[in-house]
Amino acid sequence: MRNVLVACLLFLTAFVHAQDQVTWSTSVEKLSETEYNLVINAEIIEHWHLYAQEQSIEEGVMAPNPTEFTFKNPGVDYELIGSVEESEPITEFDEVFETDLSYFNNEAVFTQKIKVLNPDIKSVIASVEYQACDDERCIFNAVELGFSIDGGPVVFEDKEVGEKSLDLAASLELPLQSVDYISSSGSKSEEGSGLTGLFVLGFLGGLIALLTPCVFPMIPLTVSFFTKQSGDKKKGITNAILYGAFIVGIYLVLSIPFHFLDSIAPEIFNNISTNVWLNILFFVIFVFFAFSFFGYYELTLPSSWGNKMDKASSTGGFIGIFFMALTLAIVSFSCTGPILGSLLAGSLTSDGGATQLTVGMGGFGLALALPFALFALFPNWLNSLPKSGGWMNTTKVILGFLELALAFKFLSNADLVEHWGLLKREIFIGIWIVIFVLLALYVFGIIRFPHDGPKKKLGFTRIAFGVLVAAFVIYLIPGLKKTSESNLKLLSGFPPPVFYSIYPQESDCPLGLNCFKDFEEGLSYAKANNKPILLDFTGWACVNCRKMEENVWSEPRIYNLLNDEYVLISLYVDDRKQLPEDQQFNYKNGNGKVKEIRTIGDKWATFQAINFKTASQPYYILMSPDFNILNTPQQYTDDATYYDWLKKGLENFKKEDEVFSVDSEFSDDNAIN
Repeated sequence: MRNVLVACLLFLTAFVHAQDQVTWSTSVEKLSETEYNLVINAEIIEHWHLYAQEQSIEEGVMAPNPTEFTFKNPGVDYELIGSVEESEPITEFDEVFETDLSYFNNEAVFTQKIKVLNPDIKSVIASVEYQACDDERCIFNAVELGFSIDGGPVVFEDKEVGEKSLDLAASLELPLQSVDYISSSGSKSEEGSGLTGLFVLGFLGGLIALLTPCVFPMIPLTVSFFTKQSGDKKKGITNAILYGAFIVGIYLVLSIPFHFLDSIAPEIFNNISTNVWLNILFFVIFVFFAFSFFGYYELTLPSSWGNKMDKASSTGGFIGIFFMALTLAIVSFSCTGPILGSLLAGSLTSDGGATQLTVGMGGFGLALALPFALFALFPNWLNSLPKSGGWMNTTKVILGFLELALAFKFLSNADLVEHWGLLKREIFIGIWIVIFVLLALYVFGIIRFPHDGPKKKLGFTRIAFGVLVAAFVIYLIPGLKKTSESNLKLLSGFPPPVFYSIYPQESDCPLGLNCFKDFEEGLSYAKANNKPILLDFTGWACVNCRKMEENVWSEPRIYNLLNDEYVLISLYVDDRKQLPEDQQFNYKNGNGKVKEIRTIGDKWATFQAINFKTASQPYYILMSPDFNILNTPQQYTDDATYYDWLKKGLENFKKEDEVFSVDSEFSDDNAIN
């Protein structure tokens, strides 16, 4: 079971670390007038190995991805004779995957024999998907390969941006007026406030990790080592503080690869966070985390990693202290990994992406590092630390229930994006009620888990926490009904939206408002009724969007404005429903890369990026039907600010309408004269 998680985490890490650890080259050997060998050479850098096409492993054992070749259009211009042959691989036991694996070091040669059917064929195109690993990490990559049959250059097919694509892309661009409102948008302070909240959440996560049995016992041992083994007290304190600084640095470094991802395309974090299969993968991983916390199995990184770091820590000096910090990060993974996973998954949104992750990681690392520095400065405080005991296992089990509840949030994201209808709001809340009832039973000692100690009399803290959990269950119960109390404002954004319900709804718009989910349809209605537009860039899996709808839009004065004065156009940037074929096209980004617009979400995400140069949600624009921006864009905010913003936009629209009416009357008078 441990290897399943190792492989999943390696996959997530490799997604951002992929690089040319393997260099591919091709050649062609002519055997006869119609038969050729397509030869593929793989040069592998030192200490890395490439996995063979076939692995002889037992069923159910996790193994790395094999090397796999795909040839384009065989059977048309040529046919494949047999399968791809490979040079002799090395087969030996792999400590990471704990099974015998076949792989190549330094170099590998693959050969595919073909028979040419079309004498005019000039080249053959293929692709290779592969995994390569060293002792610490793996990369996953795919490379396109070309083989020249006639000796000339190989021409790879480019994605076309034809007239149709250019026309459809141009149709997304709006002739906006009063664009100064957009450039003067003051969203930075809101972003800063959000980052502060993420830092605090990361810090709280680190404090919780400190209370787990993987970390807590390390505090007195490590502090004692620095204060007693460093020669003098001053040097011991310096080393302990340096140790803490390295801990913070290690967790910050973990977020760096995501900044490279963030620079690829502005909407990439939204695409990742709303990706159906990635959300399902997170669901599986978090369930796996939960049962690890329950004590059914131990979740650890390969022991060889910790052993290597522990040996390196004996080097001494700054380098030795760094490896001591790295050893702590590795050996405490069974407790910190699930919490870090929550931080990673929660940061994969379009609202801040890599920056959010770095801030959260910084808070997490600081909370872990702080005790080592503080107790080194004030060693007498060590006497006040509670002794290790069963309370730490209780903390782990409670975290397991929280991980299990969070897992269903990811499954809900996938369900919402694909509109499967499996986890309607009431079903989701029902599952949470079951989870937290079980948590309450555990806290009160009615149900137990493998690592729990003998039963003891319940203390005040445990009873108080159990009562709090029971109160939360009571709070959830109205969410099962179709009543005014079912909104559950404290949880807005976590359960599916109110309109995604098992009960019949007046509309599939937030709060039953009249809304449009196509810009052109909404624009036509606004023109016909001479009303301003509230353009709502949202997402099915957007937590802050749900919070705005359920906490802010539900306020009576705001609801009335939205319902009576504005035309609401909600554009879901993560909608995976396919566009009709005649509306699909290729769009060339400013960086020259071609993006395929295949889904409704692709279209509206690109629409937002083209016109408003942003990819965050929620993102609100007020405009008149003639594309005049009426106020600065608004994002996640409080109800008072949002109400004033709507009122100001409405006032500006009425002023514009009055000016237009005067101009029209003046023009009519001139025409009569």
